[in-house]
Amino acid sequence: MEGRRRRLNADGVSDPATRASLLVLERLVCAAAKEELMPRFGVSGPSIKGDGSLVTAADTGMQSRLAASLFEYWPQFPLIGEEMSEAEQQAALYAGGSAWCLDPLDGTTNFVNGLPFFAVSLALLRHGQPVLGLVYDPLRQECFTAIRGGGAWLNGEPLGATAAHVPALRRCVAVVDFKRLQPRLASRLGVDPPYGSQRSLGACALDWCWLAAGRVHLYLHGGQKLWDYAAGSLILQEAGGTAMTLGGGPIEYDSLASSSAVAARTAHLYEAWRAWITHNT
Repeated sequence: MEGRRRRLNADGVSDPATRASLLVLERLVCAAAKEELMPRFGVSGPSIKGDGSLVTAADTGMQSRLAASLFEYWPQFPLIGEEMSEAEQQAALYAGGSAWCLDPLDGTTNFVNGLPFFAVSLALLRHGQPVLGLVYDPLRQECFTAIRGGGAWLNGEPLGATAAHVPALRRCVAVVDFKRLQPRLASRLGVDPPYGSQRSLGACALDWCWLAAGRVHLYLHGGQKLWDYAAGSLILQEAGGTAMTLGGGPIEYDSLASSSAVAARTAHLYEAWRAWITHNT
């Protein structure tokens, strides 16, 4: 183990927020997903957690596997994992400095039911902001990554060029999670939406990444957890997208409380989307 750490230092990847470190993280996450997630896809029986959400052996196995790998390479950083107790999550979040934020299986309900839309989401938080994000879709073998101030990529190719092809608001595809929205806003979206088509896909981390890739154009969610958006929101930002809360404030990364999100592929689309939401809230 000490030899591995010396090699990491020699290769310049002791700081995870670098392109070299992203390559290491991609190998770790992809290998873990292949062994911990894919054999259980559609066949792993769930249990119900205290908050009513599902958890499977895939969730816990993936978290344990990555927790051990991250500690081996970067033992100085604590881990905030979805399948940890809240006390453990709080301790890691408020330890000061940096911490990993992991959703080992985002889209567990999809995963349990054989719906092919789920991912692993991993971010590095530093002083209350994500500085590195990685979201891996093992079915499509798509790895979305970003470094704060350094850009965003899909399988190593830059994200961002799709912004030129974004349509007008009325022609947009929107991902909207109705379940957590205020009734008036949900009703207006159902009766007279400003966009052309709507989806609800069931895995927040991939929602953010598909928005970054230009596959969808607008996003609205009434409340998601830190591990749902920490990596994906950075990927969107580095790809040129815009995101704020429903209240108009910045997305926060220093709390375990649920956060709303209003986002769009471009700043221009965001302003039009925001204006419509404000008028109908």
